[in-house]
Amino acid sequence: MERIPTVSGTTNLVDILDRILDKGLVIAGDIRVSLANVELLTVRIRLLVCSVDKAEQIGLNWWKFDPNLTQAMPRAQAPQALPPPSAQTRETAVRPKRRTRRK
Repeated sequence: MERIPTVSGTTNLVDILDRILDKGLVIAGDIRVSLANVELLTVRIRLLVCSVDKAEQIGLNWWKFDPNLTQAMPRAQAPQALPPPSAQTRETAVRPKRRTRRK
């Protein structure tokens, strides 16, 4: 009977996740849908899993400039809104032009 080599020691999920976040993991793939040799749809999937520190090391920092992820501007610094139209004086109000009919 022949012995099969095995890895000694145990690796748990925390160790694997720590290694992936430290080194990084890239998954890439393409999905193509064709009908009668005519390409109808191509989906390209690129996935990078790493820690924030590792991402900054390799030059990825898009989350710093994403308006959906950055903090909102305080109200004191927000631009002032225009006064409502009822607050305008008669001289500054814009009047619509009248159309004249030609006979």
